[in-house]
Amino acid sequence: MELDSRDNRPDPDALIAAAAREGRGRLKVFLGAAPGVGKTWEMLAAGRHRRAEGVDVVIGVVETHGRAQTEAQIGDLPVLPRHAVPYRGQTIDEFDLDAALARRPGLLLVDELAHTNAPGSRHHKRWEDVAELLDAGIDVWATLNVQHLESLNDAVARITGVRVRETLPDRVLEMADEIELIDLPPNELRKRLEQGLVYRADVAQRAMEGFFREGNLAALREMALRRAAERVDADVTDYMRARAIAGPWPAGERVLALIGPDPAAEAVVRQARRLADALRAPWIALHVERGAADAEARGPMAMAAQLGAEIEVASGNDLVAAILDVARKRNVTQIVVGRARAPLWRRMLRRSLSLALLRRADAFAVHVVPSPTGMEPARPRRRIPEPITAWAGATLLVAAMVGVGEGLVRFVSQETLGMVFLAAVVAAATLWGLRIAVFAAVLSFMAWNFFFIPPLYKLTIYEPRDAIAIVLFLGVATATGALASRVRRDALAARSRIEGLRRIGAFSRSLGEPTTEHELLAEIARQGAGLCGSALVLTAQGEDLNIRAAEPPADTMDDAAWAAARWTFAKQEPAGRGTGTMPSVQWRFLSMRTVRGQVGVLGVKPGRDLDQPVLQAVAALADQGAVAIERVRLATEAARSEAQAETQKLRTALLSSLSHDLRTPLAGILGAAGTLRAAWTALDDATREDLLRSIEEDTSRMNRFLSNIMEMTRLETGEIVPRLAPVSPHDAIQAAVARLPKPPPIFYDIPVDLPDVTADPMLLEQVLVNVLDNAVKYAGAESPIDISAHVTGAQSAAARVVLRIADRGMGIAPEHLPHVFDSFYRARLGDRVAPGMGLGLAIARGLMEAMGGSIDAESPRPGVREGEAPGTVITLRLPVAV
Repeated sequence: MELDSRDNRPDPDALIAAAAREGRGRLKVFLGAAPGVGKTWEMLAAGRHRRAEGVDVVIGVVETHGRAQTEAQIGDLPVLPRHAVPYRGQTIDEFDLDAALARRPGLLLVDELAHTNAPGSRHHKRWEDVAELLDAGIDVWATLNVQHLESLNDAVARITGVRVRETLPDRVLEMADEIELIDLPPNELRKRLEQGLVYRADVAQRAMEGFFREGNLAALREMALRRAAERVDADVTDYMRARAIAGPWPAGERVLALIGPDPAAEAVVRQARRLADALRAPWIALHVERGAADAEARGPMAMAAQLGAEIEVASGNDLVAAILDVARKRNVTQIVVGRARAPLWRRMLRRSLSLALLRRADAFAVHVVPSPTGMEPARPRRRIPEPITAWAGATLLVAAMVGVGEGLVRFVSQETLGMVFLAAVVAAATLWGLRIAVFAAVLSFMAWNFFFIPPLYKLTIYEPRDAIAIVLFLGVATATGALASRVRRDALAARSRIEGLRRIGAFSRSLGEPTTEHELLAEIARQGAGLCGSALVLTAQGEDLNIRAAEPPADTMDDAAWAAARWTFAKQEPAGRGTGTMPSVQWRFLSMRTVRGQVGVLGVKPGRDLDQPVLQAVAALADQGAVAIERVRLATEAARSEAQAETQKLRTALLSSLSHDLRTPLAGILGAAGTLRAAWTALDDATREDLLRSIEEDTSRMNRFLSNIMEMTRLETGEIVPRLAPVSPHDAIQAAVARLPKPPPIFYDIPVDLPDVTADPMLLEQVLVNVLDNAVKYAGAESPIDISAHVTGAQSAAARVVLRIADRGMGIAPEHLPHVFDSFYRARLGDRVAPGMGLGLAIARGLMEAMGGSIDAESPRPGVREGEAPGTVITLRLPVAV
């Protein structure tokens, strides 16, 4: 077996993957086909064995489902306490991620990897908890049933009639460093059900008639076996790549179909598919880029993709070496190659690919597919004629060499002048390729012979040197032209690949900018139109498709195009122009899907048949567009969930505040009223007056609470429209102080000539009342309050009056300071929470913003001395009235 020297180096991607795993915990997944096969039991048994070996094994979470055998298997393994998560009036016990991170066991056992955590948990899914544990360097063992894999969701639903709701991405299984398949034949699993070892008797009977039918279990078992086999095969391939081991290792069969620009290509595709089916093996369709002939392989490659092949494209001057390089890297065992019928002269000049592979691929089984019966020998491809400028350029180049020769003829021999004309041949080959080089060679020989070889001005071949000269000219032209053509072909292929990468990068940038689904779909349509002239994006609406974006704008298609689009959406395969399904339709439709499922259909309407680079770009656009759509939808869903969580949080805070802050005054009112009713005549006037005053104060307190709620509601709904007018800050402050029930000592530092501000008088007064009331609440009724004012930017149009209200209370902790203006937020005073609903400062901020002003908080107050209370400063800024 021939080995290239580069094959002795480990694969860089494999080394990068190995480096990425350094420092991470190791994940082992116990994979089963269905509930009840014994995954949890086996994980616990293996965990107890590891604990006996001295490993610090801890159970993070195990769901026994009341199975006595599983509960007994826990034994002496320590179990982390569950984390209680309140949800809708009840408590849900979940896996405590923080406790596991703090405990840092040598091995953590986590059951049911696909479990969905209760709302309010750090992560939405349990596998995300496991990912964080792995990143922290903790080894984890987990259990998983194959039906929870996202890619199998539709297949499982079709087989069992049950849609599995809890799924996880397939990449989670790829994260596992080891997979242990827990296999149990269907009849034995059903016996366990009958014995009540999985579910209760009544539940087991229904399960056996539904999900646990023997045919269902057999299909699920096959899925699990296939997934395990695929993982083992991938592990073997990674091992070989990381250690630079040349393949193949025939641990599992893999078929490679060689697709070239010849009539036998489609026969190769069909034979490779049949061979892969017979071996129950994956298969790869490989095309090695060879320049202009690549377009002829487009149809067979599309056919291979439709038949389920993995598409691979390679490049290289040595065709056989490029094929064997891919075969070794992909651990291929079977190679399928065609034997096209070629003219006799071509078979004599060039060895066929099949013969070359048979000579060099001694580690592989090579299947040679004969040309289909009745197929004509491959005809030479019609060449595109060179432009007239190339022929004219070569002629002018030779004419120039004649001029150069006339100038040198007196200094050099006539044989030496032949080298001058060889330079023209080399230049023509480099610039224009083989055919122009042969033309230049013939023309150069004739010019050299006619103008410089005796007898002059006659075209004669008398001596052997003349025959040698023309052979030399033609040889140089052929060699140089062939080399130049190859370089030009490779350059075009490289340019095509670079253009493809550039387009993919451009797609990533353009599709990453839109923040709404409408903008994103419009951008996908614009990018598709840039490639093909017209494009549209369709998404599901009910049970049918709907055009969501089009470029140029369009809202309908003909019936044939709609049929092709619906077929693509249903089958998730291309349809329309250039495909094997409804090829007469002018549109070409591609499925837009991710691991989570189908998100839509991309349609393009090219004016001509698309070449391979454009097809690849359109496919990349469909793939990246699907991912971008899913990203926007997930972001929207996350924002909606966050808003719902915030609403629930506010609702809970409101109900808690109402239950607390209304109960206190109601209790006071009820107590005072009961005392007055029961002992009115026995009470003196002062006591009766005091009780009535307390009723009045508590009623006023309740009124303020309800007024604040109504005010906040009006602010959030935009019902408050300020009536702006010049307002004196002095008057507003005095009115606000007068509204305080028990004004504290207040010290003023306000200039006499302080200008008026632009504000709503009533709203500004309410802001000041809320701020002063908050200061009294947190600093105490006897603590002084300082009110100062000054003007900033007096000589500019942005002049502002700044009002500062400073209390001398305990101040606000730095972690509470950013939240003091949030609704229902109340800072703690030592070990207690201040009374009230936490709406005063939130209302003040809303009113200030409605009037075009601003409000902020600062703690401690500037200039506070050692030993003094830090206090808090609330600063109001309002525009100066014009």
